[in-house]
Amino acid sequence: MLTGLYVPLVTPFDDEGEVALTALEALAHDALDGGAAGVVALGTTAEPSSLSSGERRAVVDVVAGVCRARSARLLVGAGTAEALTALRGHPEVTAALTLVPPFVRPGEDGVVAYLTSLAAVSPVPLVVYHVPYRTGQRLSPGAVLRLAAVPGVAGMKYAVGGIDADTVGLLADLPPGFALLGGDDVVVSPLLALGAHGGVLASAHLRTAEFAELIDAWRAGDAVRARPLGHRLAALSAALFAEPNPAVVKAVLHAQGRIPTPAVRLPLLPAGPGAVRSALRHAGHDVEPPVAAGRGRA
Repeated sequence: MLTGLYVPLVTPFDDEGEVALTALEALAHDALDGGAAGVVALGTTAEPSSLSSGERRAVVDVVAGVCRARSARLLVGAGTAEALTALRGHPEVTAALTLVPPFVRPGEDGVVAYLTSLAAVSPVPLVVYHVPYRTGQRLSPGAVLRLAAVPGVAGMKYAVGGIDADTVGLLADLPPGFALLGGDDVVVSPLLALGAHGGVLASAHLRTAEFAELIDAWRAGDAVRARPLGHRLAALSAALFAEPNPAVVKAVLHAQGRIPTPAVRLPLLPAGPGAVRSALRHAGHDVEPPVAAGRGRA
């Protein structure tokens, strides 16, 4: 069962706008050194729609190599039958992170049928990514439980924008073996308190060990330790998501000297200096951000 912390890795770019694979490899090692159970390649934080097919293959190759060497879990963003079947060449992949179909809003029956068809052809289990404020498609607790019963569906990255009555009811009735991983960084602590099994958290590029500790503390029922830690990390997450992800995360990583540039690719724009200063303060690095290295290539 998928539990613990998973860090969805950014895709760093160098001064020429190419993928900085050495920096990516280092980020994967950093996440695992900090206590993450695994990492995610080609999640939305990785800007996959702006990468070429060759760049996407290179990203998976590098991160898979790290996970193989470290015996760590690897999730890969893959939302089509073609992308899923391509994972056959990577035995290191634990599961595919598969988005609820966006934009078309097919209804709950359509979502269940679509993901059932993908699970049937996938060489690895699916972790369904449910993020209705991006996809336009909400799922009721009943629909989530239907997905949980689909062979080949191992869990869900749950990012519904907050914690509502449906969330509380769902977490009270999760079937055994189905992992629910928080995907809204700011509210992951209360989600864990309600019974989530872990998190897929872009904020955990920073203060990774503390995010891992937060998950461990709530799973151990240690609210005295978890509650103040959750408050501090929520403030960090809010600062990191003050502008479209992963612009601020990349700017902070660059300021720390961990990636060559803060560049993102269009349609994203670099984070503003005010947002970067705030995030650096919350991350414990009270330094002046360097000048952004352009917008990245389209």
